[in-house]
Amino acid sequence: MLRIGTLLSMLVRRCDPTKASEVSVEGASGVAMQMLMGRADAAPNFAMRHFVVAPGGHTPRHSHPWEHEVYVTEGVLRTECGGESIEVFAGDALLIPGDATHQFVNESDAQARFLCMVPLESECGRDVPGS
Repeated sequence: MLRIGTLLSMLVRRCDPTKASEVSVEGASGVAMQMLMGRADAAPNFAMRHFVVAPGGHTPRHSHPWEHEVYVTEGVLRTECGGESIEVFAGDALLIPGDATHQFVNESDAQARFLCMVPLESECGRDVPGS
């Protein structure tokens, strides 16, 4: 909800793969992201991002100090986290702990999509990228 003056108002956004922009960070391939809501929408604590991973695509293998929660909405992804590798499916929710090295890989012939929630600020008070 957004606080507008003294009133509360809901913000509604639809996940739309056609509105996702290519993720152009080193180590990413075939990944696009749509910002659903975050800092620019006056969200006080979290950002919600919608990711689309093309067949054969993957996020970079990386780590950062903040946790994030992921909900798979479509497809199958191989998820590596902290040395463990598992397949996750539409309907699965994951907690990726802070400082855990992780990556999402689409080894299937169909696109995969997931929602990713991150805090707006890391523990040190710095802005979380993509929030």
